[in-house]
Amino acid sequence: MEAISHAGTCLGILATDGILLAAERRNTNKLLDEVFSSEKIYKLNEDMVCSVAGITSDANVLTNELRLIGQRYLIQYGESIPCEQLVSWLCDVKQAYTQYGGKRPFGVSILYMGWDKHYGYQLYQSDPSGNYSGWKATCIGNNSAAAVSSLKQEYKEGEMTLKDAEALAIKVLSKTLDMTKLTSEKVEMATLTRNENKTDTHILSSKEVEALIADFEKSEAAAEALKKEQKTKS
Repeated sequence: MEAISHAGTCLGILATDGILLAAERRNTNKLLDEVFSSEKIYKLNEDMVCSVAGITSDANVLTNELRLIGQRYLIQYGESIPCEQLVSWLCDVKQAYTQYGGKRPFGVSILYMGWDKHYGYQLYQSDPSGNYSGWKATCIGNNSAAAVSSLKQEYKEGEMTLKDAEALAIKVLSKTLDMTKLTSEKVEMATLTRNENKTDTHILSSKEVEALIADFEKSEAAAEALKKEQKTKS
């Protein structure tokens, strides 16, 4: 849990028309080969995506296991695995590592976003202990307590669209990340929506993230100007 609390922030927000995952990118070295489109967001199957906070090497092992579980189910039953079942099966693996000598638990918390025909859009979080829970909006990693309290105030149940969720994610990250100015290099975002009976997962490009940050800065500047105006009037 200590390793997770120092890891880059990841947050998930459930909207009426989709789900959003946003993660802080820690490794922004210019010399790094851009083979992967994202550092902390992994696609598991057609209907599920996850984001991780903690020890990345442990996360690779667990995401591979998640993909295997999903594919076994698909071959056996001819349809995508229900979201909660996939999370629950992985949590059984995680829990086993907490009870045998000579092995240490996986130092990773995972946020899962997915869609299934039973419950629609779903957002789950799982811990190294093997506990998991469903959320409307949550955050793991560095400064997660501050982010969660911010989400509690700002999240409007049943009213959030994906656009609102994107704006809220940028707002929360700008408050909780330890940096003066948010940049697209430091943030990666993914959305999950349904189009024509197919699940569509989209990892936002740096240009799209830049546009969201610019919109946020505009609205912040407008709010600041309004405050000053009201002060001078009073």
